[in-house]
Amino acid sequence: MELIDIGANLADESFDADREAVIERAAAAGVRRMIVTGTGLDESESALALAERRPAVLRCTAGIHPHLATQWTDSPQEARRRLGGVLGSQRAVAAGECGLDYFRNLSPPRAQRAAFAGQLELAAERGKPLFLHQRDAHDDFLAMLKEHGVSRIGGVAHCFTGGPGQAESYLDLGLYIGITGWILDERRNHDLLKAIPLIPPDRVLLETDSPYLLPRHPDVKPRRKRRNEPRFLPYVARELARRMGIDAEELAAAACRNAQALFGWPNAEQSDQQIAAGRFDRQLLG
Repeated sequence: MELIDIGANLADESFDADREAVIERAAAAGVRRMIVTGTGLDESESALALAERRPAVLRCTAGIHPHLATQWTDSPQEARRRLGGVLGSQRAVAAGECGLDYFRNLSPPRAQRAAFAGQLELAAERGKPLFLHQRDAHDDFLAMLKEHGVSRIGGVAHCFTGGPGQAESYLDLGLYIGITGWILDERRNHDLLKAIPLIPPDRVLLETDSPYLLPRHPDVKPRRKRRNEPRFLPYVARELARRMGIDAEELAAAACRNAQALFGWPNAEQSDQQIAAGRFDRQLLG
């Protein structure tokens, strides 16, 4: 079962001591391609640097997480310049992580909305899909997506944890749905499990959100306390396939096609040499 992890925070300092080993362990588990999430200005530039060092394995996103929204509002021109610089690279496949998070309000909601609006505009300008974050802010989030024409931009509702209503609203906008180890957390997955029957295989993506959201499974044994890694993605894939009533191999293949469609990831026929040289075309597959 070959998988693409569309959301791994490999630039996080928790991977500093063994990042290359993490990538190799992922490959051994069938996770041979990963997208490194950019969650701030420095983090996005670090994510691009990683992708440039491992072009056959990694791509990245570039964005400002709502928790860090003041990075945008304190200096919008500088933020736009730096994110735009990363998004100008062929290794950067999406704008984000961006969105709204009213659960903790680590940045003021007004600043979050300003940063989100700016990044929605930047994504449209750069022709990149969106890597989206939403928590306890669905109404404002949905309104802004519609206002900025997300159906024309495309994107993924990253780390989706909502119920049927939220799933339907995002699918109606043409978004993909990103599923993480949350699906294995019986303490919190109740809304998500109700939404799963509404998500078709051609709109699902798989991600770990490493180092967060370690899957709750007896066979998942992290090397560091509670640190998630891309190598645990097969547990997410198998559980989602079980809940969808399809074969895990079928789901994995569909999720890879979806990643190719959304992010312009190289198709399976292209060699590592072509990938390393950056010769790939954005295309819809499947």
